[in-house]
Amino acid sequence: MKKNGLKAGLLGLVFFLQSCGAYNFSGADIGTAESFQVNFFQNYADQTPGSVIVPGLGRDFTLALQDMINNLTSLSLTGSNGDLLYEGEIVEYKVVPMTATSDQRTAQNRLTMSVNVRFYNTTKEDADFEKRFSFFYDFDAAAPLPSIQAAAHEEIFERLTQDIFNASLGNW
Repeated sequence: MKKNGLKAGLLGLVFFLQSCGAYNFSGADIGTAESFQVNFFQNYADQTPGSVIVPGLGRDFTLALQDMINNLTSLSLTGSNGDLLYEGEIVEYKVVPMTATSDQRTAQNRLTMSVNVRFYNTTKEDADFEKRFSFFYDFDAAAPLPSIQAAAHEEIFERLTQDIFNASLGNW
């Protein structure tokens, strides 16, 4: 009787441990995919009225997206023929005034960045999409843009890459 209880306990432990292996904290649904590819995001922001081109922005955003997916999944990054493919372009990068003071001066500005993303999943084609993602960073109007860009990019990239990740692999 004691042997049967021990066998049942061990069997239960094996099933428990095996089921834990399928769970991940990011909620990513990678299916049978083994690799991902992030093509360079070209910066076409200057084609949107009021937007400006920031040198290196495309490279920095591409690396941020690669890092996000790499850190939250077990997928390997590849330069070609990835099971999951991310591509797109930066379509907006502009600063606009948000609030004014009583003497009609700008008190706060908003930096907005938008990217157009095309996602292809070769293992599950009904998951493919093309979608625009956008986020912003508010800052004091007295601060020049170069002085806040590092902090702004960190926050904007974090939010954009998380939104792209959730849209493509989120399983919530």
